[in-house]
Amino acid sequence: MKIVALGDSLTAGLGLPVEASFPARLVVALKAKGIAASVVNAGVSGDTASGGLGRLDWSVAEGTEAVILELGANDALRGIDPTVTKTALDAILKKLKDRHIAVLLAGMRAPRNLGPDYVGAFDAIYPALASTHAVVFYPFFLDGVASDPKLNQGDGLHPNAAGVDVIVARILPQVEELIARVRAARGT
Repeated sequence: MKIVALGDSLTAGLGLPVEASFPARLVVALKAKGIAASVVNAGVSGDTASGGLGRLDWSVAEGTEAVILELGANDALRGIDPTVTKTALDAILKKLKDRHIAVLLAGMRAPRNLGPDYVGAFDAIYPALASTHAVVFYPFFLDGVASDPKLNQGDGLHPNAAGVDVIVARILPQVEELIARVRAARGT
């Protein structure tokens, strides 16, 4: 099973050794469950949803069966119009569907200091897209990790190795659902 993790610094593993990155730890967790999968790290630190759309074709190589889509955190941190973020994510999901690639959409939440209007508009992006595209959905990539100093690096934004392990443990059921969808589609 070939999976690509398309994301930003949260996927790339900013500030962590390669073996502590989300894709690397996910492979270990899947192997422990008897699931053989490669997870390509297509995380680019600082990337936005529009940036991910721009590099989609070369980041998700032929032969990819599934994508874990984790983009939008930098959009929110920069206060980018949520409509721009949603449009880019929607285009990514359409392109992956056209290529018959299963998707797990990992949601993000806007920083609360951006105000209720922005937060409401941004936070609504992910459930709406998950419903529209009928993809596997994990509502908040940093669930259980965000704002916990013990699970984050000194910047308070990026998970440390222990934080990555929490993310992997919490998202694992959705990753297993993603893999099950791929297997069902190919009849194995």
